Amino acid sequence: MEVSWPSLLEAIAQCHACRLRAGCTRVVPGEGNPRARLLLIGEGPGREEDRLGRPFVGEAGQLLDRMLASIGLTRADVYIANAVKCRPPRNRTPEPDEIAACLPFLRAQTALIRPQIIVLLGATALRAVLGPQMRITRDRGRWVERKGVWMMPMFHPAALLRDESKKRPTWDDLRQVRDKLEALHG
Repeated sequence: MEVSWPSLLEAIAQCHACRLRAGCTRVVPGEGNPRARLLLIGEGPGREEDRLGRPFVGEAGQLLDRMLASIGLTRADVYIANAVKCRPPRNRTPEPDEIAACLPFLRAQTALIRPQIIVLLGATALRAVLGPQMRITRDRGRWVERKGVWMMPMFHPAALLRDESKKRPTWDDLRQVRDKLEALHG
């Protein structure tokens, strides 16, 4: 069965597969270039994202915008999604069953976008996509290739706001992403 953007967005909007939907204001499917070469995946919506229905719009989102600019990209160049589409209560980490309920949507988005590179922002996105054995502090900065798609785990922008020491390794990761995009383009 071929999935289209309109049918996928409608399915996300109508979803009640887990308990997160009951507590959210707005579902946050993601946004950006539907044919982006780079897909960024975060954890889930926070308070501002839930209010506005857009991913990464709070302080961490502003930092993400600066991170993208540092490698010559804007939001218009990428697609930004999350492991879960509804805000967890009190911004807690999504539970495994909540992530599992949203995973088919994330897979469908990825299939429609067909990115060359996926950046996994933080532990939740890393484990949702590459498995529960993965650890962000151990595995960040290392390329993983699956089905012709290159994936780079890196620290979530919110982690950088809490811990300045994570900024330097994240800059190194961003440069790797920039270089890989250039290499794949040529």
